[in-house]
Amino acid sequence: MKKLSHGEHQIHCVTSFQDLVSTSFQGEMNAICWTRELTGDFSEIVNKLALNENIAVLDEEDLFELQLTEQGQLAREILLDDMKALKAYGASPILNLIKCYDRDDTYPFFPTDVYSFHVDRSPVPTDTFLCTYYGESSEILPNSQAEQKVLVPEIRDELKKLYGGTDDGFESFLREHFFDLHYRAKPEAQPISLGLGHLWRLAVDHPESKVLPCIHRAPQEKNGKNRLLMIC
Repeated sequence: MKKLSHGEHQIHCVTSFQDLVSTSFQGEMNAICWTRELTGDFSEIVNKLALNENIAVLDEEDLFELQLTEQGQLAREILLDDMKALKAYGASPILNLIKCYDRDDTYPFFPTDVYSFHVDRSPVPTDTFLCTYYGESSEILPNSQAEQKVLVPEIRDELKKLYGGTDDGFESFLREHFFDLHYRAKPEAQPISLGLGHLWRLAVDHPESKVLPCIHRAPQEKNGKNRLLMIC
């Protein structure tokens, strides 16, 4: 897996939240990163939160109720500040504590869960923001190193069998089931880790976008370690 510095054509790094939200995507660049070295102990927050299901949504009240050390308090302030900044910008941040995501086994040959490389789509102009504070971090893949799964002949043939209708409605079928959003890495592809603490803005497939959407996926959880992720 490549490190952040190797995505020079796709990734643009900034040093402030204002630059993160005001910089325009252009050319091959479809991922913007506010690079940060965060202080505080995010593991303390994770370890003090009960997780009785695969994913829990945390709000400000959940964070305020925690009795934390000084380092834990510093981590909490960062979480609250990020939520505040994103809300002021007009986004709707969600703070998730994640054991794992649900797996999609509807079509075993073509899972469409978030562990698969995919792009986000919206009918209106928007971007995806995310930051991993603790646990395994998400990955992106340069568009040149990926191929859309629905264009792979053997996969497309299986999808046509599944569809079973006339050719006129096949493309609509792919969109309705989100098959067209998913990609597979080419043999020599090198995914890029988004790292811990960095706040990212990723390009989304929408009608006014001037760049390719950013291909990304959730990581495989390791050693039973829960993840702390902000996303919107």
